[in-house]
Amino acid sequence: MEKVAIQYRFTISSGIEDVFNLRFDPQKMELFGFAPEILPHWTKLEFHQCDHCTFSSEQQPHCPVAANLATIIDRFEKLISYDELHLDVVTDERIISQNTTAQRAISSLMGLIIATSPCPHTAFFKPMARFHLPLATEKETIIRATSTYLLSQYFHQNDGQVPDWEMAELSRIYKNMQTVNITLAERIRATTATDSSLNAIIQLDMFAKALPFVIKDSLEEIRRHFTPFLEKGNENRKE
Repeated sequence: MEKVAIQYRFTISSGIEDVFNLRFDPQKMELFGFAPEILPHWTKLEFHQCDHCTFSSEQQPHCPVAANLATIIDRFEKLISYDELHLDVVTDERIISQNTTAQRAISSLMGLIIATSPCPHTAFFKPMARFHLPLATEKETIIRATSTYLLSQYFHQNDGQVPDWEMAELSRIYKNMQTVNITLAERIRATTATDSSLNAIIQLDMFAKALPFVIKDSLEEIRRHFTPFLEKGNENRKE
């Protein structure tokens, strides 16, 4: 089975280009070969370790998420959050190009790296990473997260487990990610003098915090897009 590859290409206003080639195990959708050989001190597991971390320093000396992020933190050291740049994201299926800010572009890359790192709390996000949508909006994220969760419950049901169609556990998943994001922000704050990487992780955390509270209202708003199909379904049931 061929490896999944995604390339992030950043071009700043001076024309300087910075390219990140990410490769993933297609089965587990885990990033590999991306962490530097020599890891900085802030990636050590016990340095701002998550209070819900399931690893011990004996079995895992470094936080696997921080280790993968180490490659990009240093390379974005000179960028300020609102620096304008051009982002190209290249996959086997398509190329997505957009002019955006450093903060938003880095946040998109960070989200992909975090989701595909071997942390138990990121397991839910790996299918979303496989069908990665760079620079996703809040509404797009809600659609993707709820669709992924409900599809996982379909698979649970087929495996003989009790499905959670009310999506009660989805809030817990995002609450756990808030903890991961907060501790990552503390790690990054300790190592970088500029704000682009730090604000990028804060932006991810804002999504994680807001999503459990806006799902219900947002889904009601999104429901109107389903009206033709829902009405057709009601007609079929009456026949």
